Amino acid sequence: MNETEQQLTIRPSHGTAEYPRLVEIWRSAVRATHDFLAESDFERIEGNLASAYFPAVTLIVAERGSQVLGFAGVSEGTLEMLFVSDPARGQGVGSALLSEAIAGYGVTRLDVNEQNEGALGFYLSRGFVQVGRSELDGDGRPYPVLHLALPA
Repeated sequence: MNETEQQLTIRPSHGTAEYPRLVEIWRSAVRATHDFLAESDFERIEGNLASAYFPAVTLIVAERGSQVLGFAGVSEGTLEMLFVSDPARGQGVGSALLSEAIAGYGVTRLDVNEQNEGALGFYLSRGFVQVGRSELDGDGRPYPVLHLALPA
């Protein structure tokens, strides 16, 4: 059985011991999908992942075999982050994480960078609808954000 045929498991994160791998996944995913992000902003965000962003959310991870391939962060019904390692994109990892975030953690809303058309299409295809837009991201940077929600 090859790696992609093995069962995908979604589980709670093991905490800070997994942070280095989650940062690697974030880096891989963002390099592949966020070509609009300035290098200085990339470095600032990466530097805050383990110290500020990960501790602020409930993290769940997707693994196949012993390899963590993606993760999501949830807080109070909001999907705060979802990233899949670039080599694992298109293999159902993001869909499995999103399904668990909705079913297991009550996610009904999320924000997505307007320039990240792949992610926007992913969320829209899974039933989310746009309910708002902000010119600036949550850090006040010039990256427009679309606010999405599942219909009531």
